[in-house]
Amino acid sequence: MLVSGSREHAEELRGDVAEVLKPMGLRLSVEKTRITHIDEGFDFLGWRIQRHRKRGTDRQYIYTYPARKSVRSVTAKVKELTSRQNVGLPLTTLLHRLNQVLRGWCAYFRPGVSNVAFCYLGHYTWMRVVRWIRRKHPGITWKQLRRRFCDGGWWPTTEEGELFNPAKVSTTRYRYRGTIIPSPWPTAV
Repeated sequence: MLVSGSREHAEELRGDVAEVLKPMGLRLSVEKTRITHIDEGFDFLGWRIQRHRKRGTDRQYIYTYPARKSVRSVTAKVKELTSRQNVGLPLTTLLHRLNQVLRGWCAYFRPGVSNVAFCYLGHYTWMRVVRWIRRKHPGITWKQLRRRFCDGGWWPTTEEGELFNPAKVSTTRYRYRGTIIPSPWPTAV
């Protein structure tokens, strides 16, 4: 819940929110509920929501971008899939599994300010896959690796497809809808 007011206003409204949620069978979690200023930011459903000054101006905007915990979790999945125990897999299978993880993660975080995270994830995944290929084929040179596994380029490719590149995913923004969104609470007059 976002409140325009002081910390005391937010603390007063915490009880009201708990009462509104009770008939729905929901309750506020003591561990997960906290009051913080928007400039400090907070994590919610994998997103980091925080107010920053827009570069080149004096105006401040609220930005939503992937939280560090979310980036760590997807890089851990990539690391697990490209680990030593999976060296026996064919490259096609590895790319298919990685593409599922990367596409899903990027689709979830596409509506935010996620370009930096997508570029980092693309670079990290490329490094892990190249290391995986070099582990699978010890003594392979860069020239051979590029010719056999990247179609002469730098991005891992097979006949069935190529490694999904998160850095090429364009982000979108939600249009501000303001009061068009229906609210169960009466409006203050």
